[in-house]
Amino acid sequence: MSSEYESESETSIDSALPLYTSLPSPPQPLSPPPIDSLPHYNISQTNLHEIIRQQQEQLAAMQVQIQALLAAQGGAGAGGEAMGSNVGSHIEVAKPAIFNGEAAKVGGFITVCRLFVKMKLRGATVEEQVQWVLSYVQGGSADVWKENMMEELESREVEYKLVEEFLTSVKKEFRGEEEEPIKVVELRRMEQGGKTMEEYVQEFKRTVRGSGYEGRPLVKEFKRGMNGEIRRKLMEAENLPASIEQWYKRATALDRNWRESRREEERLRGKKEQGGGAPKQELRQSLPQPLV
Repeated sequence: MSSEYESESETSIDSALPLYTSLPSPPQPLSPPPIDSLPHYNISQTNLHEIIRQQQEQLAAMQVQIQALLAAQGGAGAGGEAMGSNVGSHIEVAKPAIFNGEAAKVGGFITVCRLFVKMKLRGATVEEQVQWVLSYVQGGSADVWKENMMEELESREVEYKLVEEFLTSVKKEFRGEEEEPIKVVELRRMEQGGKTMEEYVQEFKRTVRGSGYEGRPLVKEFKRGMNGEIRRKLMEAENLPASIEQWYKRATALDRNWRESRREEERLRGKKEQGGGAPKQELRQSLPQPLV
């Protein structure tokens, strides 16, 4: 009996064990995946070098554009000195008229040439600057002098270190000893007339240059040419101007104030005339009309 019991017990135990082991296992908590299994982007060394190369090319192209822009604005990229030397290339400067050797025109010709060379030909050599000036010397008595000068320059008989030396020689050649007498005659004929004092002063300065006048004779000629009203007011002042520059400044200020006062008087006179005429017109209209 005990053996039967034992066999039955073993049978029941064996039959119960599969039922227990066949139950589903409880869910396990999720754990993070291992680091080796995380996704990552693999950039090969060849692709990295290609990206760097493209960026370097873009940077170089941008630098070229910046340099071109700075150069167009006057060379600011090369520093203050380069910008100062190129700024004149973007400014319109008048060219001189053809000079045919007339003594009265040599001063203006040289002035325009000097300005153009300074603004447009600063980077040229002295020889190029001289040749440019000679290209505007044509006709009249200047042709013979021009041919001789070009032969002397080609043979190196004459050399100029600065273009200013050449311009001075041109002035002496065509003005010579006649410059001072011509200036004196122009100065003694000069009068302010209807010009403003600013205009008269500028014309006087231009004419007096090279005339030989200075000091008291220069002041005397300046006073002689100005309008009598301004001259009288200056002479009646307690402290007379001591130099020609002071005469220029005080005469200009006085002339400006005088013209302003004249304009104010005319404006007030016009208002007074308009104001006085209105009441008369109203009175005339208010009178009774005659009976017909």
